[in-house]
Amino acid sequence: MKIKILPLLLFLMLTTSLEAKILLPEIMSDNMVLQQNTKVNLWGKSDSGKTVEIRPSWTSEITKVKVDAKGNWIASVATPTASFTPYIISFSDGEKLTLKNILVGEVWLASGQSNMEMPLNGFWNNPILKANETIAMAGQNKGIRFVTIPKTAAMTPQETVKGTWKECNSENAPWFSATAYHFAQMLYRTLNVPVGIVVCSWGGSRVESWTSSEILETYPDIDLSEKGIQDMAEWTRPLLMYNGMLKPVSHYTIKGFIWYQGESNVGKHDVYAERLANMVNLWRKDWGLGDLPFYYVEIAPWIYGDGETGTSGALLREAQFKAQSLIPNSGMISTNDLVEEYEKNNIHPRNKIDVGKRLAFLALSQTYGLKGIASHGPEYKSMEIKDGKIYLSFNYADDGFSRAVDIKGFEIAGEDHIFYPAKVEVDLNNRILIVSNENIANPIAARYCFKNFQIGNLYNTRELPVVPFRTDNFEK
Repeated sequence: MKIKILPLLLFLMLTTSLEAKILLPEIMSDNMVLQQNTKVNLWGKSDSGKTVEIRPSWTSEITKVKVDAKGNWIASVATPTASFTPYIISFSDGEKLTLKNILVGEVWLASGQSNMEMPLNGFWNNPILKANETIAMAGQNKGIRFVTIPKTAAMTPQETVKGTWKECNSENAPWFSATAYHFAQMLYRTLNVPVGIVVCSWGGSRVESWTSSEILETYPDIDLSEKGIQDMAEWTRPLLMYNGMLKPVSHYTIKGFIWYQGESNVGKHDVYAERLANMVNLWRKDWGLGDLPFYYVEIAPWIYGDGETGTSGALLREAQFKAQSLIPNSGMISTNDLVEEYEKNNIHPRNKIDVGKRLAFLALSQTYGLKGIASHGPEYKSMEIKDGKIYLSFNYADDGFSRAVDIKGFEIAGEDHIFYPAKVEVDLNNRILIVSNENIANPIAARYCFKNFQIGNLYNTRELPVVPFRTDNFEK
């Protein structure tokens, strides 16, 4: 009998020993970047009732936290001002665990669908502009670190998910989100601090994919039954990305969010702005850090189901623009000019450099308060009709426009609601655009690049593009 019991006792002792060791989520790993000048969350698992001691190398202060009845613990630890000094953090519940090569700087979460997911390496038959040069020089950005959360779907909110921090070098950089990389690089070079990016994206995902069941239950067109979800294409399913990818990292202390999504919601423009606002409110509640900045990308020109001259994509862009008024501390950048004519059938335009930079201009100006940095292109403000012409006024065009001739993309319509190309004159002194068509004596509305695929060529003097718009509310 004793011989039989001994293996069982050894197994129980081994199991107890394994349980005693602190377990950390993968996102808390070597090479991570922590948000500076704040109290960051550190968390994990251990045996119930134990005390976990946390010793960061930047301070002599020891943080102690009790493990709860479910074996979970979470601590709040003060971080210093950003620097390129590599730190270590030691955890102990009787057995020691140490994380190394930790930097303190600025941390952002990047999310959305494939144009955010798209790595510097590109997709099949879809290149990234200047990718090889960017990857070759990645080692110069030693202070940039990335953690990419793998595609993980779950019907219920998860505690943990895969994904560890990677240093910036030519081996790792090809798999970093291209948009997020150029965002990070602009922050890094401007602020001269380490930058950490948590990438949490899934190509084809809808805004509903990143939203909780409590909110989705209020949407009449969403079926949250397991069958209803399984019947949808994997990348468009509601709820699953939020549960499997977003929720598990919501303890990680960040500075803000960047978002590139919307293509999969084309056709649902009537509810998109509200649903995006609901998603942002949910995320901010999960992080518990107030109105974290939320900066996002207007979807690029592309031929959607109603063709090149259709307006389904334009209507979604309009909803994205309107969402700024529903989401405090937010901002949208336009990408209307960042495609080539040959990319009209490519939903993944190669220029992610300027997408990332423009997102960074928003952050540098609105979050970090750097004076002198422009972050918005001209936005339609008002119109006046007189003498058979429409006079258009804009915000963010204080110093005028980038050109006065050969301006493309403007149309006007009369009472028949049919739009025709417009001649454009620039009132340089008043920073007003005057649009007309000699065959329309009584125009009533104007539009700019309000089609699925139409590339504009007008900017302000900081080379930020005029945001596509319409002055009407016609059905088509």
